[in-house]
Amino acid sequence: MGEETAQLNQLISAPVEVKSIAGEDDVRAIYEFARALPFQAVECLLSAKVCNQCILRLFGISEHLYYVSTLSPWLLSSVFGDFTDSEKQKCTKSKDSKVDSVLCSVCLGILQIIYCYDKELVVNKKSANDLAITIADLIKQEGYQIDGFSLEVSIPPVIQENESSVWLCLKKKFGSELWFQGKSQSECISVKDALKISIIKPLESMLGCKSSISTFHVRLTYSHPVASTAIQNSINKNQGFKRRKTGSGNGLKTVDDDLICSDFSMSDVDVVVERPLESLQANESSESFKFPSKLYSRNVSQTRWIVDDERMGEASVEELIGSNILPICHGDSYKFHAAGREDIDVRMLGSGRPFLVEIQNARLMPSEDSVKNIEKHINKMEKKLVGVKNLKMVGSEGWTLMREGESEKQKQYAALVWISRPLKDEDFQCISSLKDMHIMQKTPVRVLHRRSPLAREKIIHWMRLERICGHSQYFLLHLCTQAGTYIKEFVHGDLGRTYPSIGSILDCRAEILQLDVTDVKMDCFLTEEGYPLLQC
Repeated sequence: MGEETAQLNQLISAPVEVKSIAGEDDVRAIYEFARALPFQAVECLLSAKVCNQCILRLFGISEHLYYVSTLSPWLLSSVFGDFTDSEKQKCTKSKDSKVDSVLCSVCLGILQIIYCYDKELVVNKKSANDLAITIADLIKQEGYQIDGFSLEVSIPPVIQENESSVWLCLKKKFGSELWFQGKSQSECISVKDALKISIIKPLESMLGCKSSISTFHVRLTYSHPVASTAIQNSINKNQGFKRRKTGSGNGLKTVDDDLICSDFSMSDVDVVVERPLESLQANESSESFKFPSKLYSRNVSQTRWIVDDERMGEASVEELIGSNILPICHGDSYKFHAAGREDIDVRMLGSGRPFLVEIQNARLMPSEDSVKNIEKHINKMEKKLVGVKNLKMVGSEGWTLMREGESEKQKQYAALVWISRPLKDEDFQCISSLKDMHIMQKTPVRVLHRRSPLAREKIIHWMRLERICGHSQYFLLHLCTQAGTYIKEFVHGDLGRTYPSIGSILDCRAEILQLDVTDVKMDCFLTEEGYPLLQC
């Protein structure tokens, strides 16, 4: 009893770096937990090169005490005691001679913070806190500004195989003993969760923000190519048969109810810190001009358009908007998504079309003032090819609104139309009387080379004609239609592939000369400022 008290007093007199974080009660609780472990089971695991961290996990230590136990290697070695010289000689060192520590046969060094980086470089950290420092330094070097982070850990399947082998061995050897009754592998802290427990709190302290569901991701991906290949070969070999053996050439297997370690290597790790997606939402409209003779406004495609290595159009909405947003966010790239699209010669007027711009791996979250400055800069570009309004940051809800709007939206157009006969007074009444008219449209001839030959039913909600002074065969057609209606084909009929059409209704030849979108009605994007036209 006196010896145990001396050991406990030694632990409570822990080094300053441990005592500053772990209180005496926590140290005492870890010591008492370790002293209560069955000696023979611990000896079995230690001889099989199972690390102290995994032993604590397998015997059901609480998450809080596990975290405290990882604060210093000194604390764990004091709880379990050092290996005797004879035990050290029994343990085969890793193939990597650079590593002095004996690799754990279960976690393969993950919880010991021993891993390969860049395939060859062997890293042996003193504690999980050192790994957290490495990650925090990487985030700061990349220049990220974050208010939260999400930690993701991926481990190779061999870890689960190893853990199952250990648990099966313990069950066979000690299953009849009282201490083992009622224990379950599912109740143990997993390797993945144990690593998260070890580094989340230090990361929160170093980064000055909390771990939560966040757009900024810290991703640790561990892999073990040799073991993964062995597992796959074992699955292929035993496919269709019941598997009776555990272990798959991964360095840990059971023979005669004993755990046997062969040579094995540590896991590789890939550390990625990124903000995979940030979205800016706004309203976009191709700038309108008072004089339609400025035809360059009808020479802007929605996305970059290259045909046979030749650029089509003067510019694209995607580039005009995205190239101004990307530098402000310090991102790697951007993607442009709009609620629908028009032909290159169709202007987008009125309130605009909703759009989203994804900024891949944005290192800087722009402030509200920065977002307003982006909007002003785009709207003041020398060539007024595109304009935006209501630009703002959005989260994942932006995608939901876009999808809802796609199915619900209505679009209004103004088309300059020529017909083969003079316009009559009764034509105005005939056209305006048609409400919620159903039409059938086959895939237009002009897009058959890239679209499936389908027949689609669409709705023309309303129409009205407007005379053009001095021209009896020209008029403006104003109409509101269901999203996805081919307006050009609705006017001229597309060789009978759209019916009815303006030509068939007026019983003459009809041709569309110019087309503008004057409004996109999407209630999900309705704001005090009105409907956004194109949002990014």
